[in-house]
Amino acid sequence: MKTKHAASLRYLIVVVSLILLFVFAVVWNINTGSVDISLSQIIKIIFGRDDTDISIYNIIWKIRLPRLLTAAVLGGALSLSGFLLQTFFRNPIAGPFVLGITSGAKMFLAVVTIALTGYFQSVPVSLTVVSAFIGSMLSMLLVLAFSGKIRNMSMLLVIGIMISYICSAVTDFLINFAKESEIVNLTYWSMGSFSGAGWDNLKISAAIILPTGVATLLLSKPIAAYRLGEGYAQSLGVNIKLFRLMLILLSSILSACVTAFAGPISFIGIAVPHISRIMLKTEKPQIMIPATFLRGAVFCMLCDLIARTIFAPTELSVEMVTSAIGAPIVIWLIVSRRAKSNG
Repeated sequence: MKTKHAASLRYLIVVVSLILLFVFAVVWNINTGSVDISLSQIIKIIFGRDDTDISIYNIIWKIRLPRLLTAAVLGGALSLSGFLLQTFFRNPIAGPFVLGITSGAKMFLAVVTIALTGYFQSVPVSLTVVSAFIGSMLSMLLVLAFSGKIRNMSMLLVIGIMISYICSAVTDFLINFAKESEIVNLTYWSMGSFSGAGWDNLKISAAIILPTGVATLLLSKPIAAYRLGEGYAQSLGVNIKLFRLMLILLSSILSACVTAFAGPISFIGIAVPHISRIMLKTEKPQIMIPATFLRGAVFCMLCDLIARTIFAPTELSVEMVTSAIGAPIVIWLIVSRRAKSNG
């Protein structure tokens, strides 16, 4: 009874801490930049719609707020995508970037962008999302095709990495031989950034990601059963083939949406779910899913803040910052996993 109470208290502390961190990250993001904005001004403008100082009002409502909220939604989506893939492969270093899903989305979107440049000034958002999703699914289906022949999940991850390299090579090839007018936006997008985020893109991404997140939460019980083994899950009435398909579809939708709106962003999908497990000390999906999404949102907002301020006025790509922070975490994951298996 005491253990259960202690666990509940830990969950509460972690969730409250995440909410406070989220609020802190929002305020810090709005406050920091070439123009400093006080906390009182932020509260007046956001909650009171005070537009007496039109320049500050526009900075908050047209630039900083949509950008940070976009980073939050997409960061949460990428973390949740990683959680689903780690559940599917039963491996803590599985993620959309490692398995080539992000690279597949990037490659297919590059093909569509270059092919349609003569017909559109800019590729419509709907077509961007659909293209990224198709690319994600093609990469994932290729990995799954090998899964029928290779039962070792570690080797399957290696194949996913190789597919990622192939997709990246194809994308670079297309960019090298495309016209400059065709690749200006594509080259900037491929670096990974939230700088072009606006309310329209935020609404579309939220309309895709939030229902997908709810659908993931509704799969909590089957996920919990699946983590205990396929045989156990089947004994509880879980249709394994349909369930595995749902995991892949939901993960691909989430990662494709992130890639479409912000470009390829690595390591968040691997690092954040594992950090959540360490802090919560549980694998319960009904706790892990919302906590992972919220932690991914905070992590991505802080990475974006670093990207745009550390060398201001020069802005780094978010991909650069997430790689610098996430890569050491992934190395630690691999080393600690190896040490446990040897022990």
